[in-house]
Amino acid sequence: MATQIGDGENGGVMMNEFPSKYFEVMREASSSETPPVNVTEYLEYLAEIGIRETDFSAIQPLHQKRIWERFQPGQGRERLESVIAELRAQDHRFNMEGGSWTNNLSWVRGYENVLGPMEAVSAQFAERALGKVPTGEHRYRNALFYLLLTQTSCYRYWGQGIWTEYARELCRRASDILTHDF
Repeated sequence: MATQIGDGENGGVMMNEFPSKYFEVMREASSSETPPVNVTEYLEYLAEIGIRETDFSAIQPLHQKRIWERFQPGQGRERLESVIAELRAQDHRFNMEGGSWTNNLSWVRGYENVLGPMEAVSAQFAERALGKVPTGEHRYRNALFYLLLTQTSCYRYWGQGIWTEYARELCRRASDILTHDF
């Protein structure tokens, strides 16, 4: 199975390059012995031949296994931070800042101006709404709406300018709802 990778419009790939390439591939594949299918169809086919989710290998970010070798769920935030610090001290390649297709770029450093407000409003939502307000209530859904609008890599991808202003404004709106409606 071959699929398009990418998280959306970053770099214009999905908007500008994917559509024409998709039609080209469909034309070529339509007359081949291997029929084109989407991911859902492929997974349904695997289920039909008896392959279950438990048959697949677990996938996790590079080096993450090392955390779970030293940290057990429930040990708390301080212990987790300690384990991460230990691993960083022992191996300069270990980080929790994400990566990129080039595997050498931080998705965090230099983007505090947009990631900081996103993290703050996410924590505020967890503190004020999760488990405290029924999910069907308007105030919960309204706050969640704005929170989810902030959760895209596009704001970080563009780094500076109008897109980061949009992100900060959405964070402000979510925070206002969480402050005044809760």
